[in-house]
Amino acid sequence: MLRLLHTADVHLGARHADLGEQAAAQRERQFAAFRATVDLALAERVDVVLVAGDLFDSNTQPRRSVERVAAELRRLADAAIRTVIIPGTHDVFDGASVYRAYDLPALAGLPADTDRLVVLTPDRPDVILGPLDLAVHGRVFATKRAPRSPLAGFDVATDERATWHVGMIHGSLSIPEKTEHDEVVFTSDEVAASHLDYLALGHWHSTQRGRAGATLWAYSGAPEPVALDQDRAGNVLLVTLQLRDGGHQVTVEERRVGRTRFERVEVDAAEVGSQPALVERLAALADPDLVLDARVIGVRPDDLDLVPDEVERELGERFFRVRVRDASLAALPDGPLPPPDTIAGALVRDLQAEIAGAEAAGRDEEAHETREALRLARLLLDGREVAL
Repeated sequence: MLRLLHTADVHLGARHADLGEQAAAQRERQFAAFRATVDLALAERVDVVLVAGDLFDSNTQPRRSVERVAAELRRLADAAIRTVIIPGTHDVFDGASVYRAYDLPALAGLPADTDRLVVLTPDRPDVILGPLDLAVHGRVFATKRAPRSPLAGFDVATDERATWHVGMIHGSLSIPEKTEHDEVVFTSDEVAASHLDYLALGHWHSTQRGRAGATLWAYSGAPEPVALDQDRAGNVLLVTLQLRDGGHQVTVEERRVGRTRFERVEVDAAEVGSQPALVERLAALADPDLVLDARVIGVRPDDLDLVPDEVERELGERFFRVRVRDASLAALPDGPLPPPDTIAGALVRDLQAEIAGAEAAGRDEEAHETREALRLARLLLDGREVAL
């Protein structure tokens, strides 16, 4: 039986321009998640740690940051745990690659011929870990945009160098009309044709898994969120390979290593009452590790005055990050509609039709704008004053 720990998309050194003063804190959280990954590997006594790309957020890294990473990798090597890394699309193996600029094994105090810390490249596409009877295949390129699928023509069915064959790719599993413009794309059919036992994937920051033919594939997701909408980030994967009933059995278990979590809440404007009441309601969810995305929805009473920026400022210190959006709609004026055979009646009904069409097509912003136009039109037609 072999046990692997699969991670990817750590993005150490990310700048987080959208986080303002919290950027440095989030960089430390990302490194803490990487250290927690190492701690987990040691506690679980895994055989190999796989890093499926984008360990670093870019190829421009200060030496002290790379040395900090190397020190963690040395902890694994000292425990006889092997680590295999592939470059990604952020730390791509081009001429300026961080893996060319720095010798990770040397920084970790390991000899040049070590198999305890290996970076797979286009010139070194695999490593055979003899004591484990395991071959790890890194399907990578020296350019950010792949010239072809990394699995084109790849098949380990006749590779007798090891009993177990694990692949690593940093890219997108093809989804029609969604992944055509991604830098590295491969298909489910190619995964099946590879005959790999397990395919460790990076690039998608949310944890997910599937099967193609006999091959189990999985995205570990980012161990700590890189952006503030990645609510399936925060995990690594423990992978077990074992021979059972004459066949190869692969199982995957999610383990959480990240701190930051996400919660989306919707609040009906009709139930809010007032801005202070909304602040009190959201404050009940306070958590310094929580990114809260709150939306006020529904029909807004005429006497409800909300300023989302003020709510965010009042709640800011109680959360890691809070975002408040007012997606509520003003109530339409009461009273009968003008007759349909009048210009006013035709206008109202045309606007109603536009709203219905936009809602049916999922164009919410357009529907909201048209509804507001309808509200103003009805007020004007009723001879009421309108504040613009």
